[in-house]
Amino acid sequence: MTELLVVIVSALMVIAAATVLGPRLGIAAPLVLVAIGVAAGFLPVFATVHIDPEWILEGILPPLLYSSAVSMPAMNFRREFGAISGLSVLLVVASALLLGLFFSLAIPDLGFAWGVALGAIVSPTDAVATSIVKQTSVSTRVVALLDGESLLNDATALVMLRTATVATAAAFSAWSAAGTFVYSVVVAIVIGWLVGRLNLLVRMRVTDPTVNTVLSFTVPFVASVPAGLLGASGLVAAVVAGLIAGIRAPRDLSPQNRLSDAQNWHTVELVLEGAVFLTMGLQIKSIVARVEQDHAGVGTAVLIAAGALVLTILVRAAYVAPLLAVLVSRARHGARVQSHVLTMKERMDTPEIYAQVNPRGRVRSARDLERFSVRLTRMLADIDYFLREPLGWREGVTVVWAGMRGAVTVAAAQTLPEDTPQRSVLVLIAFTVAAMSLLVQGGTIGPLLRLVAPPVAAAASTDAQEKINELLRSSAEAVAPAADNGFTAAKKHRLEVIAAQRSALLDARDHGTFDAEILTRSLANLDASQIAIEMRG
Repeated sequence: MTELLVVIVSALMVIAAATVLGPRLGIAAPLVLVAIGVAAGFLPVFATVHIDPEWILEGILPPLLYSSAVSMPAMNFRREFGAISGLSVLLVVASALLLGLFFSLAIPDLGFAWGVALGAIVSPTDAVATSIVKQTSVSTRVVALLDGESLLNDATALVMLRTATVATAAAFSAWSAAGTFVYSVVVAIVIGWLVGRLNLLVRMRVTDPTVNTVLSFTVPFVASVPAGLLGASGLVAAVVAGLIAGIRAPRDLSPQNRLSDAQNWHTVELVLEGAVFLTMGLQIKSIVARVEQDHAGVGTAVLIAAGALVLTILVRAAYVAPLLAVLVSRARHGARVQSHVLTMKERMDTPEIYAQVNPRGRVRSARDLERFSVRLTRMLADIDYFLREPLGWREGVTVVWAGMRGAVTVAAAQTLPEDTPQRSVLVLIAFTVAAMSLLVQGGTIGPLLRLVAPPVAAAASTDAQEKINELLRSSAEAVAPAADNGFTAAKKHRLEVIAAQRSALLDARDHGTFDAEILTRSLANLDASQIAIEMRG
């Protein structure tokens, strides 16, 4: 028991030290933690360590993905959903199939089905690994693409892994695989939505911030466990629950509860991410020893892993290039129709619009017109967003090079059945791909971005902040003044002003009118003001 406590305390201290010292040394903290884990693996106390992969797939990933989904701007996720779904589904499937062919040729007597299984393990980018990218200066759209992809592609990879494993013992059916995937995603979405809504309905009635945060820790598991029991993707369920919470929490939960959530979840993220990278490094010695015990070639496995990593980068580049062309074409189309949409939006503000009839001969209701006006507002905001955040070759290079593999690859490899041909070699290949990806891509992404990243448009941010300030002023002026000058009345009036301003900012967020990062800062300022006023009371 004492040894376990020493290990846990030491791990927490190492994670904290790596987080502080890594950036000062110019090295990403995850890379420092992997190196420390590799070194610790040679200590006698860790000689027989075994990390159950289910702890990572079912115990660590759901809360990490849930937390990332909560903090992800929902409007940016909606705008980039087409690109995100392609990266997280089509690219993973294509990569798994091509890698399966490569592995079946490179590893004697493996077979195509087991090759696809290993390809599915290696294909998905890792949400934890992409945390390295967030520590650099990248555009909002690149962050949205990488975040969204890493939130969803694990489900595709795990379904592909399960399908390929089944195909080794039975005839493969493309329709059956497609049906399994659709079932897995649809059921997960339904469960995630229900849990996300129930989460807010319960927690909005709990006033104690500490209890509220404790309840929030259960949400990703309440979503992922039932989904897994029903044969669906628990990770997708956790992501959907997080997206629902991120969208609705500013309207349903008090600032104190949300502040407590944010602070405690940041701590949880730091500890869990650090634990993931430490355990990755910790397992390298035992994995290599197992390969040597099976009389397989470690050097050959490393060469195959290097070839697989190169292939994943090439496949990713081949997919991202036409994807960017499509996104650029969509932005150009938006620029062409922008004036027409703006004219339609201006007509919505005239009284004559209520007298017009729809194609069925009925007068349009005020509700229909309001919905159409909101759609036009969002359309204009989307066009402005795509024009303000263009995607060029620099962003393409970033998206390609930032697609790193990580702990999911290592954990998924260890779920291969014990009777898998050359299992120890396959696990070593998966681990080596993840380690090389973190070392090569993660170690060079910072200098690469400094080399190719365009200058930040400070003027655009200043203009957006001025518009937000004007929105805050107009919202405050719309609130009736206090009845008297007493403290209680003044406090009540100030809280009403803050509520009106928050509502206006959230409406602007839902319409996509302003940059998500600037809106987040403005909402945080309102929360701080409300907490300070309530504490004075």
